[in-house]
Amino acid sequence: MKDLRLHGLVAATHTPFHTDGELNLAVVEAQALHLARNGVNLVFIGGSTGESHSLSLEERVQLAERWAQVAPSHGLQLVVHVGTNCLRDARNLAEHAEKLGAAAISALAPSYFKPRSLDVLIDCCEKIAGGTPGTPFYFYDIPVLTGVNFSMPEFLAKAGPRIPNLAGIKFTNPDLMAYQTCLQTGFDVPWGIDESFLGALAVGAKGAVGSSYNFAAPVYHRLMAAFQAGDFEAARREQLRSVRLVETLAAYGYMAAAKATMGFLGVEVGPPRLPNASLAAGQPEELRRKLEAIGFFEWGVA
Repeated sequence: MKDLRLHGLVAATHTPFHTDGELNLAVVEAQALHLARNGVNLVFIGGSTGESHSLSLEERVQLAERWAQVAPSHGLQLVVHVGTNCLRDARNLAEHAEKLGAAAISALAPSYFKPRSLDVLIDCCEKIAGGTPGTPFYFYDIPVLTGVNFSMPEFLAKAGPRIPNLAGIKFTNPDLMAYQTCLQTGFDVPWGIDESFLGALAVGAKGAVGSSYNFAAPVYHRLMAAFQAGDFEAARREQLRSVRLVETLAAYGYMAAAKATMGFLGVEVGPPRLPNASLAAGQPEELRRKLEAIGFFEWGVA
């Protein structure tokens, strides 16, 4: 199996759309260039930020193929999210990602018919990862969206022997006690909540997967550097900037506002798809003024 650790910043990328909602894969090149220029060398595509559940299977295939074409020339490694409610589809997407040379695959839990026990969840993951034994597999724990909430330390203890290519967990769960316990297992457990990254670093995090690393990577690079240098005042200052940024975007609907912010930086990823609503008339200009007011274009941009 490939040797991979999701250390440092991993950008959970947006799926780019035209204004009519169709895929705009030409923008992937600009996304990759922007990330590379901002010191990000790992991308996580087709996840929550990538609106995976609003994409058809064919669109997900096309998105993965485009990123696989573009990423190497920008020095980016590719993690492909393959989770879906149909496990056969998820396994097919995983096998496709492995053929493309993805560095890793990841899958969240089925969330319509939910696994009723931890063992059933592991059955689901085993079904998905079993077709790609040479590619690291990360379970994507995000109970706030899936409604599936089991002990992740217990998951690693039970799933490790059953899933040979289990690499770890994308941990998008605010439970720092469980997170710290997971870190002691030897598995790779990147943190998934941008606005509390400092807390995760304090208990041992080595990396993080998040959406705001698309447009505010400099904040988190400074945060990590300050933490490593023992300058906790500076680290807290950068984390507070992250909190204020996320709060500002969330007030408008995070997905639409985050995609608009990418546009402010010259990377036009377009609007979100329903059920994520687009910004209303006049809101992009208002959002830009709010971002200026908190200083984002001074401290958030390289």
